[in-house]
Amino acid sequence: MFFFILLLNTIGIIPYSSTVSSYLSVTLILTLIIIIGAYFTVFSLHGIHFFSLFMPQGCPFILIFFIIPIEFVSYVFRLISLSARLFANMMAGHSLLAVLAGFSWGMYNSNSSLIIIVGTVPLLVVFLLFFLETGVAIVQAVVFTILSCMYMDEAVNLSH
Repeated sequence: MFFFILLLNTIGIIPYSSTVSSYLSVTLILTLIIIIGAYFTVFSLHGIHFFSLFMPQGCPFILIFFIIPIEFVSYVFRLISLSARLFANMMAGHSLLAVLAGFSWGMYNSNSSLIIIVGTVPLLVVFLLFFLETGVAIVQAVVFTILSCMYMDEAVNLSH
């Protein structure tokens, strides 16, 4: 999964291409696959005992009516947070890279020699951002994979 996400993330660094992971629908589908896999795993291994995740051990009885909805909402928001994190980081960085590259190219295509000299600065920034975006693509692939593994581990071991 790590290499698949890394491939999706780094394709967008190639000029005139778009990264698939910068679309919320794609990251949402990837996350749905992970979450549905975790649900299937937890129900096949533990059955109805899955719902014990929503009630921490040692919780006073009076707090049950507050804790269970809060735990349920936090469990549901995993889907949103996992997909939005990957989507937002890939979209923001690759968009910035595309805008600065277009700006720098436009400056070089102008007729003024002063603008061409000043246009070197955005070009250098584009090269620096290229390396930064490569690092972000790797880190986001690692984060997505680690969080997915944590969710699956929780499903297998029913840990809180």
